[in-house]
Amino acid sequence: MDTRTQTSRASLPIDYNKRLMLFSGRANPQLAVDIADKLEVDLGPVELKTFSNGEVYCRYEESIRGADVFIVQSTCGNAQTGVTANDSLMELLFMIDAAVGASAHRVIAVTPWFGYSRQDKKSAPREPISARLVARMLEAAGSDRVLTMDLHAGQIQGFFQKPVDHMTALFMLTQYFADLGLPDLVVVAPDAGRVKLNKNFASKIGAELAILDKERPAQQVAEIGYVIGDVRGKTAVIVDDMIDTAGTLTAAAHAVFSGDAYENLRNSPIEQIVVTDTIPLPPGCPENVRVLPCADLLTDSIRRIFVDDSVSEVFGGENQLF
Repeated sequence: MDTRTQTSRASLPIDYNKRLMLFSGRANPQLAVDIADKLEVDLGPVELKTFSNGEVYCRYEESIRGADVFIVQSTCGNAQTGVTANDSLMELLFMIDAAVGASAHRVIAVTPWFGYSRQDKKSAPREPISARLVARMLEAAGSDRVLTMDLHAGQIQGFFQKPVDHMTALFMLTQYFADLGLPDLVVVAPDAGRVKLNKNFASKIGAELAILDKERPAQQVAEIGYVIGDVRGKTAVIVDDMIDTAGTLTAAAHAVFSGDAYENLRNSPIEQIVVTDTIPLPPGCPENVRVLPCADLLTDSIRRIFVDDSVSEVFGGENQLF
């Protein structure tokens, strides 16, 4: 038998024009607009609303059959659009489900801020592992892969059966501080769990390392015992993955800014708070907050996913930070 003939009959070549379609939920629409501009596409039309009983609704307003659908939705609240963190999560799940039902070729959840990521283990008996549940929900809804940034713990990727592309703002932040040219820098890890991240940060900007001895007697409460290392008379940069109530820190990848965060920041001796735009800033932001845009990074990653190129090459494989 002619093996060449057998091989040619085993496949059917079809000219297939891949399509990328980008949609945004209501959690961080400006970030989606910035990504769309850099991709040189328009955001896809989708109807999103909240009913009077609090339930959310979505409907794609044009055909997405056969397209690679990227849904930009940080699972956070947005005061301007009126959605809570839970609204955003449900909206993302419904958008994924609707895309699957509308015969999209692939559905990619672009969640720069992965909500519930802090609850990645049991800290006390009878608690849920919420990050694992959210991962299962995204997969159950039909997501083919997830694109996210600076997870609270890299091990959260293990909660997924589907591929997870883990981006990081580390290089954006280190470049920012390197460009400032500040003298006598010391990078201060806010707790023992962030030593590896802060050590990596310090090595990239040529700074020394110090460590805070921190305890959490309750949720969203931080108590600092003492500092390990020399910080006297130096410019201290505290690096963490998020700022929530601002009880601990100075600079982070995600600006959650909940509770008394703004008041705490205004009353602190902090000169600058440097964050990314993965989460939209609530109104009344202090003047010393600096926002670094991450649309370039996410756009590059989306392009690579769409053309089946390597995403890890964006960081040279250096996106496992802790």
